[in-house]
Amino acid sequence: MYKNGEVILPPKLLHELQKYIQGEIIYIPKKDKKRAGWGELNGTKFLILKRNTEIFNKYEKGHTTKDLAASYHLSEDSIKKIVRSFKSKDRMYQIS
Repeated sequence: MYKNGEVILPPKLLHELQKYIQGEIIYIPKKDKKRAGWGELNGTKFLILKRNTEIFNKYEKGHTTKDLAASYHLSEDSIKKIVRSFKSKDRMYQIS
């Protein structure tokens, strides 16, 4: 999230930073090295897991990879990878 340095930084620190960078956006990492994984904060990871579970369950019920690819706007190769990942880990999630 963008924040104005003049508003949040002490004047001395702002002046020191301006020696190195002016008028550009910089990223300041969190002090804590423990980061959230991809998609964990905004729910994307869960939504993809839910979608992939639906795909796998429909495949198990007899839907073809071609039909699933069209329904979910994915390639047949993507559908096959999803199915393989569920089979290889022998996991069957039931998420509603």
